[in-house]
Amino acid sequence: MKARGGIFQLKDHGTTMKQEMMAGAIGYFTIVYIIAVNALILSEAGIPFEGAVMATILASFVGCLVMAFWANAPILLVPGMGINAMFTFTLVKSSGLSWQEALAVIVISGILFMIIAFTKLSKVLSEAIPKTLKEAITVGLGMFLMFIGLEKGGLIQRGDSAIIMIGDFGELKVLATVLTFLVTIFLFIRNVKGQFLWSIAFGTLLGFIFGIEPSIQSSSFHLSEYSQVFGQISFSAIMEIPFWIAVFSVTMVLVFENIGLVHGHTDMIDQPHKYSKAFQANAFSAFTSGFFGTSPTVSTVESAAAMTAGGRTGLTSLTTGVLFLGSVLFIPYLKWIPDHAIAPILIIIGGLMIQNIRHMDLRDLTEAFPAIFIIAMIPFTYSIADGIAIGFILYPVLKLATGKAREVSIPLYIIAALFLMNFFVHSIH
Repeated sequence: MKARGGIFQLKDHGTTMKQEMMAGAIGYFTIVYIIAVNALILSEAGIPFEGAVMATILASFVGCLVMAFWANAPILLVPGMGINAMFTFTLVKSSGLSWQEALAVIVISGILFMIIAFTKLSKVLSEAIPKTLKEAITVGLGMFLMFIGLEKGGLIQRGDSAIIMIGDFGELKVLATVLTFLVTIFLFIRNVKGQFLWSIAFGTLLGFIFGIEPSIQSSSFHLSEYSQVFGQISFSAIMEIPFWIAVFSVTMVLVFENIGLVHGHTDMIDQPHKYSKAFQANAFSAFTSGFFGTSPTVSTVESAAAMTAGGRTGLTSLTTGVLFLGSVLFIPYLKWIPDHAIAPILIIIGGLMIQNIRHMDLRDLTEAFPAIFIIAMIPFTYSIADGIAIGFILYPVLKLATGKAREVSIPLYIIAALFLMNFFVHSIH
């Protein structure tokens, strides 16, 4: 049957160009905060802030275009929260990789992600990993994001008599964080369109009023400076075990996070037949992210805003992508954004991810404890990879100890063995 409504089959989907473009614009204003937030997180890994901004914009633009033309789905692909924290705090600060080597990890993980997405491996892996462990990864990432947000906002700090203690509420930065959080949570609960964008604007204005210095100090930006970031991939650590453990961990997070997100999005618009191509678009976009100089793109949760606004085809994601490209004009002003304007967003997004705990069946203790260890150890060790590893090792151990060895799939035994080997190698170095 011939498709009706042009390349995006608008008539077949019961939608119009105006509706799709409006949905794309709403999606953009819902997720545009990621430009500043992602760049600030990546800058802590050593990537020049303005370069990270440009990388975020271009990765989002290309990701949305790939989703539009390959899958014809209204799913937005932008650098993901959680995995950007993994890039900075696990790959660079914990594993000791340079940001250039970490980008190489992203590229190789993207290749593996594509191999999985374009073959039957996606189904095999999806069925091999228990639902409790998949959900635990999301919850653990949420805990990690919330922890980072609390720390960035000064609400918690390193203690003298304790590892962590509450921040000094006499400091202007902490007061600004609290006030910005109250405004942000109010806008979020009231479902105000572009709530995070308004939140950043309020927090930045508050910073000027309080005389708080922005976290990034820079005078100007020239597009030529992006050459310091684009394609700056280093494979110098490719022969080292920590490099491949990082590749394995990033691939795991990418695959399982996006399996759930893409399924959820395609089901939301009653288009489950688009899952396969949307997942493939997701994988290709994640692969290109490393070349642009950013952590991987994911099928963002905020896609739901565009879908709720009536987005049904790739024209929605195309519109969002084009608007992202237009954001290049605002790069010089993004460095004015202080940490306390970003912290509430990290806290709220982390809280939303933690809500996935309600999907976990914790009545079986052999399922519950590995999941709980993933959730606890990701923020406690400040390492997403280590947190996942501990849970994935504990799962088959508990099943074996209780005579339930057959409940563990062969791939999961292999994954657990690889994680255990990594801990052993680290212990002897």
